Amino acid sequence: MKVWQPRYGYRAAIDPVLLAASVPARPGQMVLELGCGVGTALLCLGRRVPGLDLHGVEIQPDYADLARRNTAENAIPAVIHTADLRAQPAGLRAMTFDHVMMNPPFMLENSGRPASGRDRDTANREQDGLPLAAWIDAGLRRLRQGGRLVVIHRPDRLAEILAAIGFRAGGIEILPLAPREGRPATRLLLRARKGSRTPLVLLPALTLHEGRSHLRDGDDYTEKARCILRHMSAIEYTDLLQNARSGGKDV
Repeated sequence: MKVWQPRYGYRAAIDPVLLAASVPARPGQMVLELGCGVGTALLCLGRRVPGLDLHGVEIQPDYADLARRNTAENAIPAVIHTADLRAQPAGLRAMTFDHVMMNPPFMLENSGRPASGRDRDTANREQDGLPLAAWIDAGLRRLRQGGRLVVIHRPDRLAEILAAIGFRAGGIEILPLAPREGRPATRLLLRARKGSRTPLVLLPALTLHEGRSHLRDGDDYTEKARCILRHMSAIEYTDLLQNARSGGKDV
């Protein structure tokens, strides 16, 4: 799969691939991505699970146009809506989805130095009074009852995500993503089912790179991470939990 991205500005790394791998979609289901950028996560999911009804929302017109180009050239149909989360088209507001996934901006609106370039800063930093809670609320509104919300974000924003979800969803599964064995997680994946009252589960961390430090240039992903990033494997949350309960060693 080849994806067009801007030469300068925000460019997708592994986060959208991991996000897509966490969506337990089945053929025929409807999936929405909020803040889809150039469509990387949608394309990864659509390639892994054929026959999905895919939709994306992107506020930046140039990125939305690239997403349309990418879906066309990769022959993975998707509808890309150029819109603000707070002003979604009426047709989209009338839909409900089986899954909503998102990779919201990681940085608070007034924290740190702005990223170079308006488009990159929009992708990395909360803008114009659109906090993380508004992203979560928009996602839950578009989910049908029993549908699943899937989010990738930084661990230090977990409390905000859980507070925003409140009692509207349960069955929450949290998967920390550690760069290397013995290192703190730098990302987390969170899944929640709308209307569920099932207790929260904190899974053992998924380690992305071999060894305790970077020793050479090149691919040093763990076997599990390589299967996800190179071979379109899904992240099987149930298998990770069963492995931990049986005393298996996480890779």
